[in-house]
Amino acid sequence: MEVSFNSKHQDFGKCISIKGNHLTQISRSQFSRNKFLTIQFQGHFEKKIILCIAVLSDVWADVIVSGTRVSTRRTPVFRPIKYAKCGPVDQRRGAKSKSTAKLDELPQGALEPVPDTVEMDDQGPVYSTVVQQARNNMRKYEKCVVLTRVGSFYEVHSPFKSGPFSTLTLQQLYCEQAVEYGPLLNLKVAQKRSKAGLPPVPMAGFPFFQLDRFLKILVQDLNKYVAISEEFANDPSGKVKSGGLMFDRRVTRIVTPGTLIDEKFMNPYENNFLLAVHPTSNDRDVATVGDRPVELKNNVLDPELSSIRVGLAWLDLSTGDFLTQAINIMTLPSALARIGAKEVIVSDTLNNAVLSNITSIVNHERLLLTPHNGKHAELPISAWTSMLESPTPKAAEAAFTHEETAAGSMLLTYVAEKLQGLDLKLQPPQRRLELDTMSIDKNSLRGLEVLVTSREGIAGGKGTLLHTVRQTVTRSGSRLLKDWLSSPSASISVINARLDLVSILLHSSALRESIVKELRCTFDCQRLVQQFSMGRGDADDLVSLFKTIEITESIAGLLQKTLLPNSADEPGHAASGLLRLMYGRFSLDGPRALATRISTAIDEEGLMQSHRKEENDSQGYISAAQDVLQSEGSAADYDEMPRILRAKVAQQGPSELEATDEDTWIMRKTASPPLQSLHNSLSELCQQREELTVALRSETGAQSLTLRYAASSGHVCHVKGVKDVHNTAKAALGGRVGRATKSSRTFYNTQWTNLGAKMDLVKYQIRAEEQRILHELREQVVLNLVKLRRNAAVLDELDIGCAFASLAKDQGLTRPTLNMSRNHKIIGGRHPTVKLGLEEEGRVFVGNDCFVGEEERVWLITGPNMGGKSTFLRQNALISILAQTGSFVPAEHAELGIVDQMFTRVGSADDLYRDQSTFMVEMLETAVILNQATSRSFVIMDEIGRGTTPEDGIAVAFACLHHLYHHNQCRTLFATHFHALAGEGGSFSFKHRLQKGINRASHALKVARLAGIPESAIQTAEKVLAKIGPVLVHDSGPIR
Repeated sequence: MEVSFNSKHQDFGKCISIKGNHLTQISRSQFSRNKFLTIQFQGHFEKKIILCIAVLSDVWADVIVSGTRVSTRRTPVFRPIKYAKCGPVDQRRGAKSKSTAKLDELPQGALEPVPDTVEMDDQGPVYSTVVQQARNNMRKYEKCVVLTRVGSFYEVHSPFKSGPFSTLTLQQLYCEQAVEYGPLLNLKVAQKRSKAGLPPVPMAGFPFFQLDRFLKILVQDLNKYVAISEEFANDPSGKVKSGGLMFDRRVTRIVTPGTLIDEKFMNPYENNFLLAVHPTSNDRDVATVGDRPVELKNNVLDPELSSIRVGLAWLDLSTGDFLTQAINIMTLPSALARIGAKEVIVSDTLNNAVLSNITSIVNHERLLLTPHNGKHAELPISAWTSMLESPTPKAAEAAFTHEETAAGSMLLTYVAEKLQGLDLKLQPPQRRLELDTMSIDKNSLRGLEVLVTSREGIAGGKGTLLHTVRQTVTRSGSRLLKDWLSSPSASISVINARLDLVSILLHSSALRESIVKELRCTFDCQRLVQQFSMGRGDADDLVSLFKTIEITESIAGLLQKTLLPNSADEPGHAASGLLRLMYGRFSLDGPRALATRISTAIDEEGLMQSHRKEENDSQGYISAAQDVLQSEGSAADYDEMPRILRAKVAQQGPSELEATDEDTWIMRKTASPPLQSLHNSLSELCQQREELTVALRSETGAQSLTLRYAASSGHVCHVKGVKDVHNTAKAALGGRVGRATKSSRTFYNTQWTNLGAKMDLVKYQIRAEEQRILHELREQVVLNLVKLRRNAAVLDELDIGCAFASLAKDQGLTRPTLNMSRNHKIIGGRHPTVKLGLEEEGRVFVGNDCFVGEEERVWLITGPNMGGKSTFLRQNALISILAQTGSFVPAEHAELGIVDQMFTRVGSADDLYRDQSTFMVEMLETAVILNQATSRSFVIMDEIGRGTTPEDGIAVAFACLHHLYHHNQCRTLFATHFHALAGEGGSFSFKHRLQKGINRASHALKVARLAGIPESAIQTAEKVLAKIGPVLVHDSGPIR
């Protein structure tokens, strides 16, 4: 069968293709007036063929099928046509274009009925390969900003705001992307040329070596998901399958705020946690609980959901830390503040009530919330093994709760999805029990300024407890210190072990100084090892790991030397046991052999030369940018290129911009026998090159002749100088001439071309052998993964111990005594940060005693403004936190009972966005304390009731004290002021409208009830208010 068509229009194109037994490709042609003509073939050749013509233009065209003409007119026509007997096609008009398809032995048969209209699949214009591949990735990853690798550049693509990729032209898509991301990334949107007849495609790009810079803006600053599409060279079979494409571009990784690995913009002193939250009720997923609409009142967690348990699982891909915990949903806000995750994922199958509450909590903490497929929560712990450095023991598996397992499974599947198959080896999951650590709620973390300043919100800023005590010298030690401060231990044995280490290092100054000196030279071993576990470590990382292993051995030797008899720093019996235990935790055999192998394989001098060459080669990117601007952009684009860059390009001659034949090697020649043999062969070839150079100089008489290699021209002979150029022009060398100027000339020589090809082959083999050795070293690092991480953990603890010892020496701190009582006995206590601030001003801090506990559970503190009440409250809370962290404390004497929860109600602030007044915020925080504090908790409350009238404030304050003393029975420091106004009861609603007159009702008890204050406390306040109300209320007359 032959099918032919013609058109009077000059720009009419054609496209007919056959695939298998079907004509599958829809042909589309664009007229100069942006009109389309489509010819579509459908059906199976064995039985039928239907030709449907749809003309969406005002151009006449004729289509001839087996001698039958079908005319198309302005009105779209959809007409099925039976084919006739195949025969010659009668070309009746002078066609501007023609397309023919032949099918041998085409079966005949009746056509099945078809609808009167056929829906056309409008796929849009066919763009260039790069744009089309980017478009496909954008369809697949709708929620991501797509960065497509194109040679040495990344091009920026973004999803539609309205949904998935539509059939609109790419110009509109990229215009939206340019408007949204161009100003944010400070990138100029250029016009990428497209095929003839198609509009140019706007694009914005940046060199690949600036990837981290733009990832920081997109991921860390804007909380965007970024899909990185790399290019892969197609092998011969791949080229055939892809229709001759040289490269295939596919997404290799999706970067989110919680899945950073080794990006340079990561904060080295903080963990980058990704947290999964999975709530359950009665050991069932909340998704199975009946869905019911619940309206949040004042953005407060619904008390009806208080029985729900929540499984938490969080990990740091940069270090391999993996932890889980089961908590009550009421403590979720505090857990989020304590963990400090960069991204939170939840199941997309949660019912509306729970999801609304969790979303409100996460949004209040200003964290990124990401829904994830809830079906992954059904995986067992055994499915985690492939992503762990070692399997989880069966006994340990039984300890995990249902909600922890569900959260962990959801977390790992999310990570695997974002890493796109990248290998991963995490540490075995560690369970955290609520009883093992002191729980510090989010209000206490903020009010006490443990990690973040309350005013500026600066993490670790001056004025925080972390800034005051952080004298660590390693990055991983700083991360561990932050974790200890946010989750102090509640185990007396763990605390005393930390305090014993501080005591030893405090009294052994030489040992402490030697350890600190060694630690300063270490690298971040936790993150280094994790890079190798993911197959990402390079030669520089191996050198850093080698040096860290050497320092680890040196520190272990210091500990061993201290344990020897008659040592100058010989500790006591108890201290010797602790140091012996610390020394025994080191695993040195495997890492020592690894360090030896690294030192004998990697050439550090060659590595440094390689870096210098890379810096010099960066000028090539400037030249590439100039070429792009000249070919893709306009004259105005080139004018906007920074002058300093244009000057550098102009200063460089053409030969200087070409690659040279200087080679640097990162491996020693003796790293392996094959590598030694290859270097010997290369040396012989280099000798032949020198001999050839001498021969050619003698033959041509050009003493400036050199044999060079340039990527643009290959192996050439180069001469410079007018005399040598003149001599080589006369010489009959039998080779063709390359580039020539008045002062230089390049030409080709067969001998040098053949010799250069041999040298290139040997160099390629050397680099392949170096990569094999590098891969072998990576595997050895992975084999020692557990030992290296164990050694790094010991170094981190030593770093914190030395920091606490130095802090104790500098500030005169005292070792606290901890027990299981409910006492809090402090003599001469000081505020750790306020004291330093006063000393900077030349002032002296006045210490105070505190004896609150079983005999006097509550201290009521009054005094004038600026009298130090708030400082006294906070310093006692901070002393308890420091003591249970394992540090000495700022006091002359400290005897403390273990605290299970720390609660703080200090300061004043409203939250108008969430419709919460100052008093409502105060009552919400108070409600948390009264509902959650236990007999082992420590509570400090400052000026309760100050946001309302004096009688209401006194009533609320007394009710809180009464409840804390009789019901919670916890240690409490309570500071307050009293003020006087009038109040009355009854049901109420706020009209939020100003009226003329004086208001004498504050409705404090009703706001307290709305905030969740226990009803028993409300009733106590009502009784107090009834007694004191008539005394305090009086009419003082109008204010003049």
